[in-house]
Order: sequence, then structure tokens, then C-alpha cells
Amino acid sequence: MNTIWLKRGKEESLRRFHPWVFSGAIQHIDGQPEEGDVVRVVTAAGEFIAVGHYQQGSITVRVLTFRDVAVDDAFWYARLESALLMRRAIGLADAEQTNSYRLVHGEGDHLPGLIIDVYDHTAVMQAHSIGMHRSRREIAAQLMAVMGERIKNVYYKSETTLPFMEPENGFLVGGSADNVAMENGLRFRVDWLKGQKTGFFVDQRENRALLEKYAAGRRVLNMFCYTGGFSFYAMRGGARLVHSVDSSAKAIELTKQNVALNFPADARHEAFCEDAFKYLERMPETYDLVILDPPAFAKHRGALHNALKGYTRLNQKAMEKMPKGSLLFTFSCSQVVTKDHFRNAVFTAAALAKRKVRILHQLHQPADHPVNIYHPEGEYLKGLVLYVE
Repeated sequence: MNTIWLKRGKEESLRRFHPWVFSGAIQHIDGQPEEGDVVRVVTAAGEFIAVGHYQQGSITVRVLTFRDVAVDDAFWYARLESALLMRRAIGLADAEQTNSYRLVHGEGDHLPGLIIDVYDHTAVMQAHSIGMHRSRREIAAQLMAVMGERIKNVYYKSETTLPFMEPENGFLVGGSADNVAMENGLRFRVDWLKGQKTGFFVDQRENRALLEKYAAGRRVLNMFCYTGGFSFYAMRGGARLVHSVDSSAKAIELTKQNVALNFPADARHEAFCEDAFKYLERMPETYDLVILDPPAFAKHRGALHNALKGYTRLNQKAMEKMPKGSLLFTFSCSQVVTKDHFRNAVFTAAALAKRKVRILHQLHQPADHPVNIYHPEGEYLKGLVLYVE
């Protein structure tokens, strides 16, 4: 196994169990590791400190363990079993009304670079590092061992997360075409073949349930609707009408299918394939519950300034058209946008729109998307529920 030697004093973050080794912290490397190799990390004095996946770039090592152990089948089994035990502890792994949840959330489950979402009897695995990509078959085998009868299929979906490698999406285990899952008693189709992320945004489950409680009698606009999650929750909550908007024709088709699964032939729902900002420019001043859940505006720190301007503009346009007494559910899933960044952008939007606004709820990712206490960067989802006067 190749060894990464750190510069003197650069081990302090690792002693605090932060799971990344940055390129600037490295003194030299014994051997010539290839991307995805498992490497040992030692201090300048030669003291062992971690084992992880090597890759080129600013994050050179993603730490798998702070113990000097082999990364083998027993390692993968223990990590996956730990993830499952946590989901059982929070009542998700065997819930009767919900069979969709995140089983592995990267650093939050001490498996940096790996995402696994469960949809009924299918697990969708996504690699965000070359090391996890190279280990995908071993992980899938141990996943089946850990999950037992809970899953029958493992679908691998990393074309968009590792585009420079051009990995092929496909089933590692099984091959079922049944893509209907359930969340809080509502059914939805999961497009794990061509859809965004793993096919559905399970991180908004609790926020969708909150919206349902406020939807009765309201006229709802679900912007960036993707596959319509907020829309069908609003309908079950008794919304007077629900309009779903997305720039993707494929997303609009899935939204229609998901609404029809739960509310067939319900005239309260309409869907529109249109750019969000253009729709907001011409939208009528009738929606009194608006959801703004855009894709990440900033993928890296260099895009932060423009992203904050985008969040401000988006929220301002919505607030300008909302009647007095409206509710706004607004979100950012950009990791580099902090809670303070996002709140300031939304407050700037309120000031520019000349509206009085009160915070009713501060929202975040659910418990199956845990944040490693030593890796605060894992807290990516921010949301506010606002009362607009």
C-alpha cells in the first residue's frame, strides 16, 4: 500500500477526524498510487493517522478509516451495517408508509464519495470518487448481505458524477423495471435511468410533509418541480389548485404521472414546461403558497457571488407577486452557500420587493442525510418557510 506523508503540523485536522486530506498538506508520497487506490496517511514523523482513497485534485485523500485496518469485504459490511442500524433507529428502514430513504450519505456515514438511496426493493448507488467507483461491485455484494430481503436490485448510476470516466449506468444486481416507491403513503415513479441524482429527492421528505399541513385551501405554485413531490403533497393537504413548473419536459411528464398515481383525473393540477424566471415574470398574483426549490446555483466557491444574486432575484420575483398572507417555502441545496448566506439573500429579496416577512420555520436535510460532526461541510440543504405580508 502506498503511503502519503504529511507536512509537519498538517495532521491536526485529521486528529479532529476531518475526513479530507488536501493536496497542500502533503510533503511527499511513497510509491506511485493510481486514482482510486487505497493509501495510508502518516504524519511527518511517520506516525499512522488514516487510510483512504487517493485521487488527484485539491482533495487528495478521502479518509475511510482512522484505524490501520484493511479495506476489504468485512470493512464494507461493517460500514453498511452501521448505516442500516441508524436508519432502523430513526424508524425508516422498515417503515410501513415509507419505503424510500437514503441509506448511505457520504461523509455522514463515514463512506466519503458514496451515496446509496433505497426505493422499495431497489438500491441506487452513486459514486462521487474514483475509489468508490472501483469498489462498486464489492460494495454491492456486501450491501445485499447487509440488507437481506429488504432489497433485490442494485442499480449503479454515476455517469453524471464521474463524467470524465464515462462509467456505464446499469444494474449490478437484479434488473427489475418496477420503479414505483412510496413516501408517507404517497406513491411516485423513480427515474433512476435518466433522472437527476438517484431519481428522486428524498432529502425533502420532511419538508414536503410540513407543506402538506399548510396547503388546505391554498393556491400552490411548485417551481422547479422536478418529479412533483411537493405538488402531490399539497394536493393531499387540500390545496385548491396546484401548478407545477419545470424547464425539463421529462420532469413535467414524471410530475403528471406521479400526480395521476395518487390523484387520477384530478382537475386541480396543471403542469407547465417553462423557464422559472420567465414564468415568474408573467405569473398571476394569485398563488398564496409558493415553493422555490432550485438546483444548486453554486457548485464551487468561485460561483458563490453569482449564486447569491440568483437566489435574491428568484425570491424577489416571487415575493413581488404573492398576495398578502402568503407562504413561501424557499430552499438552497448549494453546499458552499451557508445558512447565513442564504438568509441574507432572501432578506435582501424581501427588502427589494418591499414586503414584510416573518420566519415560521428554518428547514434542513432529514436524519437519513446525517452530518458528520467532524465534517460540517456536509450540511448542504437550507430552507426557510416565510409568512409574506
